Amino acid sequence: MRQPFLASDHPRYKWVALSNTTLGTLMATISGSIVLISLPAIFKGIELDALQASNVSYLLWMIMGYLLVTAVFVVAFGRLGDMYGRVRIYNLGFLVFTLAAIGCAAVPYQGGAGALWLIVWRLVQAVGGAMLFANSTAIITDAFPADRRGLAMGINQVAAIAGSFVGLVLGGVLAVVHWRAVFLVSVPVGVVGTIWAYASLHEAGERNPGRLDWPGNVTFSLGLTALLAASTYGIQPYGGQPTGWTNPWVLAGLIGGVAVLGLFVWVELRSPAPMLDLRLFRIRAFSAGNLASLLAAIGRGGLQFMLIIWLQGIWLPLHGYAYEDTPLWAGIYMLPITLGFLVAGPISGTLSDRFGARGFASVGLLVVAGTFVLYLLMPVNFEYWQFAVVSLLSGIGSGMFGAPNRTAIMNSVPASERGAASGVSATVQNAGSSMSIGVFFSLMVVGLAGSLPTTLRDGLLAHGVPDAVAGKLANLPPVDSLFAAFLGYNPIESLLGPSVLGSLDPADAAALTGKEFFPQLISGPFHDGLVVVFVVAAVMSFIGALASLSRGKRFVHDEHVGALGRTLEGTVREDSQVPAVEPVALSRIDPGGEG
Repeated sequence: MRQPFLASDHPRYKWVALSNTTLGTLMATISGSIVLISLPAIFKGIELDALQASNVSYLLWMIMGYLLVTAVFVVAFGRLGDMYGRVRIYNLGFLVFTLAAIGCAAVPYQGGAGALWLIVWRLVQAVGGAMLFANSTAIITDAFPADRRGLAMGINQVAAIAGSFVGLVLGGVLAVVHWRAVFLVSVPVGVVGTIWAYASLHEAGERNPGRLDWPGNVTFSLGLTALLAASTYGIQPYGGQPTGWTNPWVLAGLIGGVAVLGLFVWVELRSPAPMLDLRLFRIRAFSAGNLASLLAAIGRGGLQFMLIIWLQGIWLPLHGYAYEDTPLWAGIYMLPITLGFLVAGPISGTLSDRFGARGFASVGLLVVAGTFVLYLLMPVNFEYWQFAVVSLLSGIGSGMFGAPNRTAIMNSVPASERGAASGVSATVQNAGSSMSIGVFFSLMVVGLAGSLPTTLRDGLLAHGVPDAVAGKLANLPPVDSLFAAFLGYNPIESLLGPSVLGSLDPADAAALTGKEFFPQLISGPFHDGLVVVFVVAAVMSFIGALASLSRGKRFVHDEHVGALGRTLEGTVREDSQVPAVEPVALSRIDPGGEG
């Protein structure tokens, strides 16, 4: 039997567990965002035009497939960790993730076949990522005592949240080197992490044995997949509308997904060995923390996408950057957000060990809500110091929220349910990020649809574009321009094409495809859309702060149950049977009060 080089009670073992799980979390979150910036290079490498209507599905699945799969499977892998060992599932996740990275880099095909190859291997990679996400925080909770978990979760959550922004910069840098490097970069890290995990980590927590809940797993997976996929396809235009929310297939996915998730709840309440013990949601700290986390994840995902479009489509071209260079520089200019995470996460996590999570997490989300308002008050063509300060504050607010909130969630559950609880928490974050793609892109499209067509038509006519062509382009869904800006393409050049540009006066063609025409054209309509998006995001963050406030005072399940157990022991004879404590704690104790 394999023997780890440090026992679980060794003073340094907890730091080994933290460093390895933080590496795994960082690698998995970087992989979730690294393709966003590098998509133009990837599609160019496999000789596929991402903006062609027939290729939009490839584009959407490359963007959201990883997030969708990780969101769907983390609860199941968390439950498997409770049953068979969290370290065992976590280590397997490292191995699967690394092999899938090799599969992505080794794509042998071009065109649609190459895109399908990449999508399939990205989904496999997401399965490995789900194993890592589902069990990393449970392993940390097992390794650290309750009064030190805040610092550990702070470090881990910095990796989880900051990794999504680090991936943007890394993707831009590696795309310049070679598009396959975007996937190969994970291989050496994965190999080292896999060997290190198998050599050093071991089971230190309680197991919750039982049989696998197939009905629960199937209904949860089908319901959440339908819901998240439908919310993403709602971006695509349908029936003359700028978005696809009236598409029967999208409506069927949304309604059917909710119905199947309702069936999942019915199944779990009647299962003798449920995938997820729904009694956990009776714990106020658990349910309130996850609700706040969902709202924060939706807002954070929307912020990421809107800032990318803002920088790549408007601000960077206006400041002299070529469109093809904007993805890299957008990631670089967004680094103040990551810096805010790095500063606030460990500090707030450490302080929450002493003072509880409610104040730090709630104030953090209020800070985030305030930064959405500050973004709205900035001019579209801002001074960078303004953007940097607001972004730093946004990162600090998210850091103040993330670590204390995750620590409070994990502290609130029984030791035997930590894998499932970790899976729920990861599902909430990944589902929120996935939903944000559909929600905020759609809100931006609605905001643009009111004024962009007229503005675009007038601008094209002023530079000699024929009336019929200008009218046709003006009536195209705004999502086309957004995707072009998001991918680092020149939007007007992509819309007009070489045949129309070749028929224009060279001066007009140069003006249309230059660095100022599209940014100046879209600035007004974009701000209209930004108002809609950031007002909704601010409201979500504010509601999340209220949910965080409702969690109650500091509650640590093991301490609470331990105190109850000692009280019971003092009232019975030594030879009597003390009732089981954990079920009592789940069903009768109000876990929102002081632990």
